Amino acid sequence: MFRFCMADDALNEGRARQVTQQIAAAGYRNSHAVLAHFLRLVELHQARHAALVESATNLPEDLRTTIETGLRHRYGRLLTITYTDRPELIGGVRIQVASDVYDSTVLTGLETLEQSF
Repeated sequence: MFRFCMADDALNEGRARQVTQQIAAAGYRNSHAVLAHFLRLVELHQARHAALVESATNLPEDLRTTIETGLRHRYGRLLTITYTDRPELIGGVRIQVASDVYDSTVLTGLETLEQSF
C-alpha cells in the first residue's frame, strides 16, 4: 500500500490520499490500525527527506551551498532543507535529518564540558 504511493523515491500525495480514502470507506474492522500504521510510514518517509539546519546566525550563501551539497549527496536529491537561526547556540551548526544529528555547536560543547565536572 505504501509502495503504491511512491514514485521515483518521492511520496505521491494524491495516491496517498486516495489510498486512505479507500481504506476508510471500506469499513473493515481493523481499518483504523491500518491507517495508523500507514500514517506512521508516511511520517517516517517525510522525516528522512527533511533536514533542519540550525545556527547561531544567518549562514553565508557559500556555506549553505556546501552544506546542501553534502546533505544531498548523503541523503538524496529530494531532501528539503530548512534553515533556522538560534542565537542560544552561541556558534557552530546543528543539522538533523530524521534521527541523525550532527552537532558542532558551542552550546553543546559547553554542556558536555559541564557534565564532565
